[in-house]
Amino acid sequence: MFQNMSTSCLARFFLLFLVVNFWFTTALADIRSYTFVIRAQPVTRLCQTQNIITVNGQFPGPTLNVTSGDTLIVEVLNYARYNVTIHWHGVFQMRTAWADGPEFITQCPIRPGGSYTYRFTLEGQEGTLWWHAHSSWLRATVYGALIINPKPGTTYPFPQPCHETEPIILGEWWNSNPIDVVNQATRTGAPPNISDAFTINAQPGDLYPCSSSDTYRLSVKAGESYLLRIINAALNAELFFRVADHVLLVVAVDASYTKLLHTGVVMLGPGQTTDVLLIANKPVGKYYMAARAYATAQGVAFDNTTTTAILDYEGSSSSTPVSPNLPNYNDTATATQFTTGLRSLGSPDHPVNVPFNVDENLFITVGLGLLDCPGQPCGGPNGKRSTASMNNISFTFPRTFSLLQAHYFGIPGVFTKDFPDNPPVQFDYTAQNVSTALWSPVQGTKIKVLKYNSAVQIILQGTSIVTAENHPVHLHGYDFYIVGEGFGNFDPQRDPLTFNLIDPPQRNTVGVPVNGWSAIRFVANNPGVWLMHCHLDVHITWGLAMAFAVENGPHSLARLEAPPLDLPLC
Repeated sequence: MFQNMSTSCLARFFLLFLVVNFWFTTALADIRSYTFVIRAQPVTRLCQTQNIITVNGQFPGPTLNVTSGDTLIVEVLNYARYNVTIHWHGVFQMRTAWADGPEFITQCPIRPGGSYTYRFTLEGQEGTLWWHAHSSWLRATVYGALIINPKPGTTYPFPQPCHETEPIILGEWWNSNPIDVVNQATRTGAPPNISDAFTINAQPGDLYPCSSSDTYRLSVKAGESYLLRIINAALNAELFFRVADHVLLVVAVDASYTKLLHTGVVMLGPGQTTDVLLIANKPVGKYYMAARAYATAQGVAFDNTTTTAILDYEGSSSSTPVSPNLPNYNDTATATQFTTGLRSLGSPDHPVNVPFNVDENLFITVGLGLLDCPGQPCGGPNGKRSTASMNNISFTFPRTFSLLQAHYFGIPGVFTKDFPDNPPVQFDYTAQNVSTALWSPVQGTKIKVLKYNSAVQIILQGTSIVTAENHPVHLHGYDFYIVGEGFGNFDPQRDPLTFNLIDPPQRNTVGVPVNGWSAIRFVANNPGVWLMHCHLDVHITWGLAMAFAVENGPHSLARLEAPPLDLPLC
């Protein structure tokens, strides 16, 4: 693939490598300080102007470009009218769970006029991650990239690109205040209104009204290679991404290196990142980069629009970009081909450490449901309230203390430790007509306690209650290995025989297939309280979440640090 790279590009790379290698071998890990000012900013999209919540007036927010081993100090000043927290998506937060950010899980929110400083070290991680608000639906506009470069003296374990582009961040746009959208849905019990557009680097693109003049453009030079860091920051949509007429070479997902994978299409769930190499080896011209929904829930409204950006070759005189052939909205075969084609790199510098034996074997159903509305009908199906659950528990967020505070200080009455290891009732999870007697979950704040250093396996089983859907499930505080996935009901005798324990992909967010299951494994070596939830924000709003409390280890470096003095109060 890289035979088409220009000689000048190779020469520049070699010289750059010598210079950078000398610098890296003499450099030390740094302390990097930032200030995030959360405030409203007028922004015009789709022919109208509205105030959105931003960081430092930027949309998307600032990209943090750091080095593995660096310590980050990020002071957040909340000048907006809403509560806010910031989550560092995919960052382990080893012993610093207080900096993880999910509202009422590891901290109380930063109130309007308040502040909080996040302090954490990026150890043992490199690649593309991101940060976003973790309060209500603020992450619709409060998000940005977190790029972790290799440590001094090391470099990428894949063919070196001539250029690194700015991150390609896929987003979602409403012609109304997203907070009003979710609040209205919460009041009525109905599903929230769908978005009006998707975006690439905050711009909808040529296919939307009043948008062509601001369409994002990426200038490339024929014969040279480019590293694209793609992030799905959309609130409620999994997305297909494609560059017209170009083959992409996947080199990493969720800041974990992969074996090289050639593909025409990338599928990303919300929260997921994918790093790809692109060779500008097509005739000089303009080519659309495009993204649109991968929508699997039958009978559920979704945004069926397409966002575009332009890959613009230097010297091009073309006025009309070449359009890509995107998959159909419900093309599960293409999505599956992509996800099952991923493999961990498994090199000496980036080894695979899958637990072969497990101490905790959990089977967790994930799906939707309905709750009765006392007194009068709600706006959901059958006059009920839309909800969601894991193992029939619809998660309720606490309000008086965060879960981490309650866990650390032993505060009673905030949560219970009885999240079930298995669903309370076994049934045909993916049947077309699940009994309506199973549609109503129990609400509660239940957690699962894990011993330090225990090896954990979780079978995430999708259900067809209300409707089946692909669920992107994110685990805070950890990466995990996706050792298997399949369709239908998980078979505990047959399916483990197909597990990949050699080079499974390592991620922090896994797409549980529509009417199917995923199997993940990790070692619980990071003390704290860690949220696991569907990264479709509509679903976490409905309760599709749970939390793990990982106990302290036997020595000081295996124990959760004390809370910072400026931790916000509830």
